[in-house]
Amino acid sequence: MNIREAKLSDAEAIARVYVDSWKSTYKNIIPDSFLERMTYEKRIPQWINNISRDDNYVYVAETNDGEIVGVADGGKRETNQFENSGDLTSIYISEEYQGQGIGKKLVERLFSKLKELGYQRIFVEVLDDNKSKFFYEKLGAEFYELTTTEVQGKELSLVIYEWKDVNSVLIPS
Repeated sequence: MNIREAKLSDAEAIARVYVDSWKSTYKNIIPDSFLERMTYEKRIPQWINNISRDDNYVYVAETNDGEIVGVADGGKRETNQFENSGDLTSIYISEEYQGQGIGKKLVERLFSKLKELGYQRIFVEVLDDNKSKFFYEKLGAEFYELTTTEVQGKELSLVIYEWKDVNSVLIPS
């Protein structure tokens, strides 16, 4: 498995991982009508933008055959007002590749970059009903705050986790 910085030419493959992950992860959490309207074509411009931005860092996991099976990105959200802190904005792994350590490798690569930028604390937001929250807990993220978000009129609980020290993820376990 190769972890590398994303290129613009990866946007279509990333959009596939993203949409497929949403449809499997958020089934029975987010309204079906929202998930049904998600398409690769609609998400490609979003990922072109994410990769192009100077303040966002996107990494992909690709197989030895060059197939992109995971993506993670982050930087600093506009809503993050804490000094020396950044955000893990998203991480998505194709369902058949989950549980193989790919997510951890992507997070480590992203956190190395965020540390380079001077970030010491990292935040991540995850829907409370998303079982992926246990992935963050396993990586040492601690509960910071419970809030809500709305998707198509449905109010959802949103958990914010925090790594108080970026090094805690980077130190070999």
